[in-house]
Amino acid sequence: MYGSALTTQLSVDRLIAELPFLLLVLAMLWSGASRIRAAVAVAAAAGFAHSLLVARAPLPTFWWGLLLAVNLLLLARRLHRDRRARFTPDEEAMVAALLPSLGAARARHLLDQGFWLSGEHGDVLTREEEPVGHLYYLAAGEARVMSHGRRVGSCRAGDLIGEVTVLSGEQASATVVLTGPARFWCAPAKVLRPYLAAHDEVRHALEQGFALALKSKLRASNRTIADSGDGAG
Repeated sequence: MYGSALTTQLSVDRLIAELPFLLLVLAMLWSGASRIRAAVAVAAAAGFAHSLLVARAPLPTFWWGLLLAVNLLLLARRLHRDRRARFTPDEEAMVAALLPSLGAARARHLLDQGFWLSGEHGDVLTREEEPVGHLYYLAAGEARVMSHGRRVGSCRAGDLIGEVTVLSGEQASATVVLTGPARFWCAPAKVLRPYLAAHDEVRHALEQGFALALKSKLRASNRTIADSGDGAG
């Protein structure tokens, strides 16, 4: 009976000893640098506590403690940068709508790859069957979407323009023309492509924003086509 209890205790101790390594493996399954570092910090804390209080092993305690300290330092630096990031009201709306999972510092860095412009009625943002040279975020104003001379949709404040083809370099599937004064963020494709290739976390967050924007456009386009059909009937 004593031997059975001892074996059980040894098994529990072994599981506790191996827990930090399991947590490290699970940390690699997360997306986003901050989340990975936070998960690694938790694993390091578990390893540090076990080495210090249970195993009483100085060398593992040192290495687990060092890993914990480095990750906490990186997380603190990221938090400090996020707190220092500043946005205009238009930029805040853009980040909230398209980049909710991205930290403030990363979002600020992405926005700095483009610039803000004001447009007027008749300004063409994309032309059908021509490469898309810029990604646009429409902060204020509206635009009509034309395909083969027919209006197939509209873009309103909060919409992205050019997101489907700007990264691939393919030709635009429609022409987008402003219908009045507008304010928009604009990022050149030649700047955006290498930037996103070098920043996986930003690319992942922006692609999620692209998916949300595309769903919204499809719903709006279906409504426009349906309204046009009702009018024709």
